[in-house]
Amino acid sequence: GLGFGGMRRALRSAAVDHVIGGAPGLAAARLMGLPGGRIAAGGVPDRLRRALGAEHSLDELASRGRREPAPPEPSPDQDCAVVFTSGATGHAKGVVYRHCQVLSQLELLRSTYAVSKEDRLVAAFAPFSLLGPALGIGSVVPDIDVTAPETLTAAALADAASAVEATIVFASPAALRRVAATTAGLSAAQLDALGGIRLLMSAGAPVPAALLQSLTTILPAAELHTPYGMTEVLPVTDIALDGILEAGAGEGVCVGRPLSSVEVGVSPLSAASTADDPPAVRPDRTGEICVRAAHVKDRYADLWATERASSRDAGWHRTGDVGHLDPQGRLWVEGRMAHVITTADGPVTPVGVEQRVESLPEVRSAAAVGVGPPGAQVLAVVVVPARAAPRRRRRPRTSLADVSLTEAVRAAAGTPVAAVLTTTELPVDIRHASKVDRREVAARASRVLAGANRP
Repeated sequence: GLGFGGMRRALRSAAVDHVIGGAPGLAAARLMGLPGGRIAAGGVPDRLRRALGAEHSLDELASRGRREPAPPEPSPDQDCAVVFTSGATGHAKGVVYRHCQVLSQLELLRSTYAVSKEDRLVAAFAPFSLLGPALGIGSVVPDIDVTAPETLTAAALADAASAVEATIVFASPAALRRVAATTAGLSAAQLDALGGIRLLMSAGAPVPAALLQSLTTILPAAELHTPYGMTEVLPVTDIALDGILEAGAGEGVCVGRPLSSVEVGVSPLSAASTADDPPAVRPDRTGEICVRAAHVKDRYADLWATERASSRDAGWHRTGDVGHLDPQGRLWVEGRMAHVITTADGPVTPVGVEQRVESLPEVRSAAAVGVGPPGAQVLAVVVVPARAAPRRRRRPRTSLADVSLTEAVRAAAGTPVAAVLTTTELPVDIRHASKVDRREVAARASRVLAGANRP
């Protein structure tokens, strides 16, 4: 989900010792200039393997391994993995986990979702394909473009579920929207396969209750959950559809209560939109969300300043997300710290505004952004109209909204809106196809409001 450039930066920074891949992967590794030896996976012909610099194949290594003693088990304190953030809010960051932290994560997943050896996983979000083997359960990736989660159809999901008799599905919100839109024409066998799903999880961006409700017809036996977390610590909280409906509308997205062994605190926002105080567990105070748990990442790889900033409160990880705890102990996520609008009257968080605007029938999606210098920003809302035509150019055009739409958005927003603009598509990250790049939206809006002809 990083794109070629992001993947190149990430893998080169990790200084990998070995690259394992099929022919396309090994060719990409050569184009990226990655260090390390090459190991071919799958049926790569010998001549092509040699041309790509592969010294061994997985089958050869497996055969050799059968004749040699198994290596010693790693200690809990040894590094286990480097996983990368999506780069949706900056360059992708390498996140280092030790074995003890991964084991804590797996145990929390097992206990929270009652995962047993009888379960089977459909990982419609490619990075989660690793979770099945790690949990000791079978898993499958649907037949989709893994760099475009929104290409998942209901039929592809059903076929993947049928292939392994799946009981669990993990998919991004963008993938689920496409599934919900393509349920017509499912065969009896496909519906039967989906009927065996007991648990659906979706995360990576806000998941509307209406979307989850629309899936109950094809997933009649499934509990529908939206866990909250990030690359640095997952899961943090969890909520099911019933809990979302019970919480109702609020300032942001309700993501449920902290899981067992997880602590969540909030470092309150100042008038300048900074969060400098230590995290505290106090209701109705908006600020940076902080997490303390045994499965929090060990460190960022070679990003010492980033690591120091994220862990400056001993034992806590500062997530970069902004939100609040309600009196019932539920966490509400209101956006990213980097996306808080800093007005002369104080900070405004984007997600609550966006949700209220998206409740309008004439709006498909919305992004709330700040325009102007920090401390004196004004709120601009960029919307994709419900009847927007499909994008025909590489870069969607942004323009001022008409009077009626502007008045409707201002009435719904719940806070003063200086400008309303329209576009045919909001820029989103590659990995989830759901996280809006509000910085890019703000840049486009600023150019339009400054009088640019081509935003």
